[in-house]
Amino acid sequence: MAMEVETQTQVNGSLASNRRKDAATASNDPKENLWSEILSEVQKQGSTKLPSNKSILVLGDNATGKTTLIAKLQGVEDPKKGSGLEYAYIDVKDEYRDDMTRLGVWVLDGDPGHTNLLRYALNETNYAHTLIILTVSMTTPWSWLEQMNHWIKILDDHVKSLKLTAEEREEAQKHLVTRWQSYCEVSDDLDPGSPMKRSAIVRNNSIDEDDLLPLTESAFTMNLGLDIVVVVTKTDYMTTLEKNFDYKEEHFDFIQQWIRRFCLEQGASLFYTSVKEDKNCDLLYKYLTHRIYGLPFQTPALVVEKDAVSIPAGWDNLKKISILYENMQSFKPENYYTDVITQPPFRKPVSRETEVIAEDEQVFLAKQMQMLQETQGQMRSESPLRSQQGKASPRTPVTAGSQSSPKKIDGKLNTSTPSGEGVLANFFNSLLHKKSGSPQAGSPRPTNGIDGAVPAAMTPERMAASRTDAAAELDRLSRSVKKEMDFTQSDC
Repeated sequence: MAMEVETQTQVNGSLASNRRKDAATASNDPKENLWSEILSEVQKQGSTKLPSNKSILVLGDNATGKTTLIAKLQGVEDPKKGSGLEYAYIDVKDEYRDDMTRLGVWVLDGDPGHTNLLRYALNETNYAHTLIILTVSMTTPWSWLEQMNHWIKILDDHVKSLKLTAEEREEAQKHLVTRWQSYCEVSDDLDPGSPMKRSAIVRNNSIDEDDLLPLTESAFTMNLGLDIVVVVTKTDYMTTLEKNFDYKEEHFDFIQQWIRRFCLEQGASLFYTSVKEDKNCDLLYKYLTHRIYGLPFQTPALVVEKDAVSIPAGWDNLKKISILYENMQSFKPENYYTDVITQPPFRKPVSRETEVIAEDEQVFLAKQMQMLQETQGQMRSESPLRSQQGKASPRTPVTAGSQSSPKKIDGKLNTSTPSGEGVLANFFNSLLHKKSGSPQAGSPRPTNGIDGAVPAAMTPERMAASRTDAAAELDRLSRSVKKEMDFTQSDC
């Protein structure tokens, strides 16, 4: 029995030894290793999903169009501007792997007092997963130098304040340089899937250093370890600069060469956009997803249209920038930026129609009624008829008992050329004479109270003529008063 157990143990040990030898032989087989790597790579690619920890931080002065730009990338038509530090997200879809994720977006207010909020958007946790967008507006090109230096300094100071190890900083900086050196200009002659087309994306840091191009001159003179995209907004304003501020093609070439040299020094990309005219907005979206998630981007650099420039990181160099120098006649490219692009002494104010608030209807009518009453009272006080009736003639004697008797109107009859007042006097005297009746024989004839003159006998013909003249005079006075009232109301 002991012999059988010992024999069985030897057999089992021999089988185990053979299995180890077979496994060692298989591991040394190149074909087996190749298939294992292929299967492992396919398994990794099949399980790869778009990461959800990526984000964008948007910096720039106020009125540079940050909120409007992000709303355009989101597909939102009615952007709502906040203050301080805003948060939004952009839906990103991978058509090749049928995957979707949300890209977080932080928008910092241009107020210098809000820079302390940067610690919530950019910290040690998301430093390696954050892309920076720096915005400047074409409405104020003379402020670009100050704005860019201001935000780069703020960003630099903030990164230095983060508690990152030297290895983490160095790894982030090296990663950016490698992606810059590995850029390959897209050619339309080659199929995007052709193995001859070298990918511009660094996948898993697996690019051979022997395949990298030498670093461009003047590139990365300042390396923050952050992927930066400079976005020039509101390029549709170029026509206004040409019309109102006499900008020429050489001015726009000078602006472009300066901003391209700035991007070269920072290792940044450059995009000219216009949300109003929908220029380069979709292209910017595709490029951001390419830089953040490694999605395909096959569009070459665009530098022909002055208001739709797009330059991916790694494409530009000083030689390409120098092409813009040929069009500069009035100044040189090495001139200081603000010496060429000067701030105008004034800017045309935005013409806005003054809002007129209508007065309450009842208040308006009450004012008009008061004005009419004052005007009518003034016209009555100035009427020549009332002034003549309101005072007695200085030549008319006034006795103690004369107040109860009717007053006679002062005026002598003038049958040849009677005046207006004489006509009225004759008319009213005729009425008084008719009321008192005709004088009887032997009685003294009434006088008119003026030097004892006796009025002429009032025959029916004379009375009719007097009434006609009186009616004409009253009509004339009525028209005169009406004209004065109309003139007074028009002045009011």
